[in-house]
Amino acid sequence: MPHQLPPEGAWRSWVVMGGRGAGKTRAGAEWVRSVVEGARPLDAGRCRRVALVGETIEQVREVMIFGDSGILACSPADRRPDWEATRKRLVWPNGAVATVHSAHDPEGLRGPQFDAAWVDEIAKWKKARETWDMLQFALRLGEQPQVCVTTTPRNVGVLKDLLASPSTVLTHAPTEANRAHLAASFLEEVRARYRGTRLGRQELDGVLLTDAEGALWTGAMLEGCTVRDVPALDRIVVAVDPATTSGERADECGIVVAGVVCSGPPQDWRAYVLADCTVTGQSPSGWAQAAIRAMEQFGADRLVAEVNQGGQMVQEVIRQVDPLVPYKGVHASRGKSARAEPVAALYEQGRVHHVSGMAALEDQMCRMTQRGYEGGGSPDRVDALVWALHELMIEPAAKWRQPGVRSL
Repeated sequence: MPHQLPPEGAWRSWVVMGGRGAGKTRAGAEWVRSVVEGARPLDAGRCRRVALVGETIEQVREVMIFGDSGILACSPADRRPDWEATRKRLVWPNGAVATVHSAHDPEGLRGPQFDAAWVDEIAKWKKARETWDMLQFALRLGEQPQVCVTTTPRNVGVLKDLLASPSTVLTHAPTEANRAHLAASFLEEVRARYRGTRLGRQELDGVLLTDAEGALWTGAMLEGCTVRDVPALDRIVVAVDPATTSGERADECGIVVAGVVCSGPPQDWRAYVLADCTVTGQSPSGWAQAAIRAMEQFGADRLVAEVNQGGQMVQEVIRQVDPLVPYKGVHASRGKSARAEPVAALYEQGRVHHVSGMAALEDQMCRMTQRGYEGGGSPDRVDALVWALHELMIEPAAKWRQPGVRSL
């Protein structure tokens, strides 16, 4: 398949990044064959000394060499290398040799030298940086030493630095790219369970999800707050961060639906983010209609909209769609990060939960830092989320603590 074919050009590192079962191992095994084999079984190939590097010796042997898509399974009988277990190496009929190395022992790469390497699942190595650095010093044979890296993405520094290098080329594919060779029940099950989640985007779509340095929310935090069942809610709101422009290049209009269970004191309250109904490129009438539809769909009690940019116009647009909608305009007196910090604290306390399907919102959340938003454009989804949780949790809790107030 296209993502399994080596790219053209004078690259140093080729990263094959994809979802589980996307065919990454087959791509690595076939690439190794392509560089060590010649036109005939005994002819020399371009490379003669190859490093096979995995997290452990066992994983290199069982996946990269003996696996269903490993080197031995891909090799025809007249070109199949011999496995020398005592020396932990493969030897081809033409004399090419591939030696096995573990990421648990970076120093094991000090001394050997290679003209090619296949690195598997670097994103999950505990000593990834040390091992990768030692491998770079060892890739010193031949005219153009190269390394093929096959991995599922994870937010780790060594992978991000590798992808940022000008000598790196990337091919990418989701799990579905290899669906012809996967059990249909597997795809149905994992998509039903993980569709719309950050874990699904990483493990199935093969997308590298990054957290900005100093982010108020992290991927791990958000993965831990996902729930499948939502209890009966005492109150539901739809929060809107209106777009001030329209057309194809307009900012998103953030629309987030959230509810709360608020029995007992505020520390016992729990909020649930039910939907991200954000729209893009809509006229004011278009995003107002989307917000009203969200209210009707979830039976919301109130629509909350930021009015810093649109002022009275925001309310007028919403009233044109539904004159009787319960509406509250809110005005931001502090910056985005300052407003978001108390909401992030609720997540840290385990008091906010997400249903699945919030991937785009969660990506924005992981780029919101104390210094501001680190992504491109405006964090309209996060702004809407913050207004919703202020309305449901923070403002009512402040009132609850006032003398004589014990119910809302």
